[in-house]
Amino acid sequence: MEPKKALGQHWLKDPATLKTICRAASLQDSDFVLEIGPGLGDLTRHILEQAGRVVAVELDNELAASLRRHLPAQNLEIISGNILEFDLTQLPAGYKVVANIPYYLTSNLIRVLADTANPPSLAVLLVQREVAERIAAKAGEMSLLSVSAQLFYEPQLGAVVPAKMFEPPPKVDSRVVVLRYRQQPLFEDLDTKTFFRLVKAGFAGRRKKLRGSLAAGLNIDKAQADQLLSQAKIDGNLRAQNLSLQDWHKLYKAYKSTNM
Repeated sequence: MEPKKALGQHWLKDPATLKTICRAASLQDSDFVLEIGPGLGDLTRHILEQAGRVVAVELDNELAASLRRHLPAQNLEIISGNILEFDLTQLPAGYKVVANIPYYLTSNLIRVLADTANPPSLAVLLVQREVAERIAAKAGEMSLLSVSAQLFYEPQLGAVVPAKMFEPPPKVDSRVVVLRYRQQPLFEDLDTKTFFRLVKAGFAGRRKKLRGSLAAGLNIDKAQADQLLSQAKIDGNLRAQNLSLQDWHKLYKAYKSTNM
């Protein structure tokens, strides 16, 4: 079956790489795995050999139908649908996610995994290399994506997969990123809606200094933004990417204590 460019389909068939992805997930017979975008089923076959049960969600109806015909397995359920609309709460607690996902899907998928009331215990994702490295970035190179992921998950970078390993090859290399769910919240009593309102404001003006981006994003004047930053003991001349999660939390506490 020919890959569809509009759906970002690139087939990965290299057995060694597929095994590397599964190994990163530490799969066992007792594991329930959600696979996203199974495609032709090459990764699915490897997952099925190690996991107890697999649910594979495929957006392409033709591919889903083909998988049902060519990959019959009692421990596999193939669902036609959009993973961004899939109800994760129907899965058993502690499930794992293993997926080679289209590049365009990454940011929205991270958002879904962060927002769900039933997060996976572990997610192993093969994504665009640059995006994987953004997810795992440290203070100095942070982004809204890395803050969103790291608030809930501990990221670890895995193997780089060259573009030539795919059919057809994408324009850039891919990389495995492993996300382990934080069993203990990073911060207690966090109102995530308010927290991300603040973070989004900070990142709204990428080239702006924090005082300017916060003033614009929170609809306050720069004097108020300076007051907020001073209370949090953060230099207003910094840019959002320079802040760690702990810095954002200090800013959040300062913001919560005001009536802005």
